[in-house]
Amino acid sequence: MSSAATEVVRLLTVRGETLAVAESLTGGLVAAEITAVPGASKVFRGSVTAYATELKNELLGVDATLLAERGAVDPQVAAEMATGVRKMLGADWGISTTGVAGPDPQDGQPVGTVYVAVDGPLGSNFLTARGGKVAPLRLNGDRAEIRMESVRSVLALLLQELAGEQTGNERAQDTEQNGGF
Repeated sequence: MSSAATEVVRLLTVRGETLAVAESLTGGLVAAEITAVPGASKVFRGSVTAYATELKNELLGVDATLLAERGAVDPQVAAEMATGVRKMLGADWGISTTGVAGPDPQDGQPVGTVYVAVDGPLGSNFLTARGGKVAPLRLNGDRAEIRMESVRSVLALLLQELAGEQTGNERAQDTEQNGGF
């Protein structure tokens, strides 16, 4: 388990919020990283590994025309995956990964092209009309390295959004609960 996953679980617990995960190229690694953290059951709703392109539409509600025109490796697909899993599993936050880990290009995208996305509660200051925040990545390395960096990156993006959303009162409560002043 990573320190990022531990911090995600801690922040969500403090906030009383939940998380759902939609994965493609990471094949369940994000969910495994989160569930390795003791206490994850308080915040983790579940995950969908939609590896096949059509499942992104059928299970997560990603627009079929978007998938047909642009393929599965696209920033809007990542955003719709995060929104879809959040809604489908009834979570406050949804995160997603889609991309090309290799060894071959996919949908006209080179190996190492990855998009990670976060979708949060209504009223979150980062949400756009298109459904969340997406980070484009261009990763180097072999298949395993690309997949693990994708996990790290989506958790870092979620942490960035959670930290940005945490109010002063929540920070004070968290500090007090953890023995600080």
